[in-house]
Amino acid sequence: MNKVRVTICGKEYALKTEETASYFIALAQKVERTIDSMAAQSDSITIQSAAVLTALSAFDDAQKANESIDNIRTQIKEYVDEACAARAERDEAVKETEALKARITELENELNIEKMKKTIDSQLEPTDNVNVKESPRKK
Repeated sequence: MNKVRVTICGKEYALKTEETASYFIALAQKVERTIDSMAAQSDSITIQSAAVLTALSAFDDAQKANESIDNIRTQIKEYVDEACAARAERDEAVKETEALKARITELENELNIEKMKKTIDSQLEPTDNVNVKESPRKK
């Protein structure tokens, strides 16, 4: 835990924080500049009123930032869901492609077998040009 002393509008504050001292000093300087800017806008604005307006502005900024973060989280979740769906579709397409490749191979093999059968059958058929001698029959 770090101990930090900052001064805002002439008042010193002692803080304990997990953040670095330089971070809180820069933050205090920004708060003081914002209060001074608001106070300079009108002679009727007191330092306290400027501090309240600065706090409101800071909370408004924080609220809008949190809403933006929530929107970004929602978008990221949607993108992740879409990516998962796309991956599942791709995986299914890959499986289907593999199954179709296997079926093509199976059909090619069947075709080759049919061609071989026809070749063998054509080689086994007697041709008209060949004289077949009959063996003499015994009487």
